[in-house]
This record gives sequence, structure tokens and C-alpha cells, in this order.
Amino acid sequence: MQIERRVLQTQKGSSDSWWSRWIRQWDLQLMVVPALIFILIFSYLPMYGVLMAFQDYQLFGGFFNSPWVGLKHFEAFFDSPDFWTVMRNTIVISLLKLLFGFPAPILLALMLNEVRQMMFKRIIQTVSYLPHFLSWVIVGGFVGSMLSTDNGSVNMLLMSLNLTTEPISFLSVPEYFWGILVATGVWKEIGFAAIVYLAAIAGIDPHLYEAASIDGASRFKQIQLITLPCIRPVIIIFMILAVGNILNAGFEDILILATNPILRDVSDVIDTYVYRMGILNSRFSYAAAAGLFKAVISVSLLAIANKAARKMGSSLW
Repeated sequence: MQIERRVLQTQKGSSDSWWSRWIRQWDLQLMVVPALIFILIFSYLPMYGVLMAFQDYQLFGGFFNSPWVGLKHFEAFFDSPDFWTVMRNTIVISLLKLLFGFPAPILLALMLNEVRQMMFKRIIQTVSYLPHFLSWVIVGGFVGSMLSTDNGSVNMLLMSLNLTTEPISFLSVPEYFWGILVATGVWKEIGFAAIVYLAAIAGIDPHLYEAASIDGASRFKQIQLITLPCIRPVIIIFMILAVGNILNAGFEDILILATNPILRDVSDVIDTYVYRMGILNSRFSYAAAAGLFKAVISVSLLAIANKAARKMGSSLW
């Protein structure tokens, strides 16, 4: 009650200075300090490392004793024969994940909202968001086991239906990789992402549905005219974040599922390329340049998406 009273007093005294409002809410502001310290240590301080993208970084020389080379490593990255392959894979995989992964939790939330049997609804929610808490190592092992040529359930099903005469090595065929990767990602995250949309739907005034029902609107019309418009701000915010992550095609999922070298032409994205160049090949400056290029493009896309969303009435800032 004291916290609520203090918040109300702050709202009434909105004309007060920023410092006086902060003093009145000192206990609330202190709750934010651990999160700020965490972000400072693990997000802002490591930014100093981008300097190596402009150096011929020497591991034992450090930042101060490594020679400066300007944009040399950026030029090498753009001129690399792997550049267009990496960019193609990154963009295509990201767009496929956006195309199928973004609307999937919205559709699941809408369907779950229509379920009236609460026990069945809770079971579906639990089963759908449980995979989110599994690591990609476990998920990768599960998918690999299902698609295995040695008694894999998918191959056994296809052969029992006479759709194929011999087992298919799905994780060794480049044409199948993008579909497997996207489908696995959607299955893993669809339930957890749907929780946010279900929470937004739960906040809609039920009188709107009652009025629409009296006017003869079907359930589909109520979803179209009430549910979707009411959760549009949440959808827009998630879309902004998805556009900002358009170059984050994945790392753990690709690294675990694409273990066969034959898949490199369709699986190598910026994150895995940076890992291979920087960690495995010890080309630290080159990898830092590639990572910095990705970060700059991602921030630019985020700013553009936010500006476009502001015209629709919702934005992050």
C-alpha cells in the first residue's frame, strides 16, 4: 500500500523535478540497480572489444600494442568468397523464421483463447511451452534421433506408408535443412511466445465480446474485429524486435543440427562464420569486423522498424 500511495503521489506531482520524484521513489529505483549493473558489465563494458576490428589484434599484445589497420578486415570480409553465401543463408533463414515463427504463437494464442475446457487448455499450454526450457543440445539430439536412418521414427513412418523404399538421411541433404531448422525452432518456441499474447488477450474487456455477440458477430468476426485490434500494440512491438533480429539467424540450433560438413553451403550464417573464423581459426580481428558489421545493420533495421511502427501508434521509443 505504501508503494502504491507513493506512485500515486508521484503521478499527481508530475510537475516536480526529476530528482525530487527519484527521491520519493528511492526504494523502487533501487530495485532497478541490479539489472543496470548486469547490463553495464555484460553488455556495455565488452563493447570495448570492437576495437580489435580496426586492428591486427595480437593475443599477447592486447589492445594497446596491436597495430591499427583501419578498415582492412571489413574489406577482407566483403571481398571474401564466403560473404555472399553467408549473407544469403543468414537472410533466407531469418526470413523463413519470421514468416513461420512470428505468426505461429499468435495463432496458437487465438486458438487457446477459444478453448472452454480449462483442463484441456492447461494441458495444451504446458505441452506447448515445455520445449522452450530444453537446451538446444537436448532438442538437437531429439531431432537427430527422430530423423535417423537407423530406426528413426520419421523414416519408419514413411516406409510403413510406402512413401519411400529406403531410409532418408534428412540431416545430410542440403535441400531439407532449412525446413528442418525452421520447423524445429517454431516447435521449440511457439508455446512460450504465445504466453505473452494470451496475457494481452486476457486484458481485453469482456463486455466488447458480449456486445459483439448480441449484434450477431461470429467467433471469427470477434477475433477479427476485437481480439486482433486490441493486441495490435503487442504484435507491433514483437515485430519491431523481430526485424531488428533479422540478421540473427541462429547459432546454437545451426551449430547443433548442421554437424555434417556437406550442409555448410546452406547452414553457414554470420554467427557461425564469426565463431569459425574467430575461435577455431584464431582470426580475432576479422571475426570482430564481421560481428560489428552485423551489429550495425541490426541496429539500423531496428531503428527503421521502430520509426515505421511509430506511425502506426506503437513503438519501443
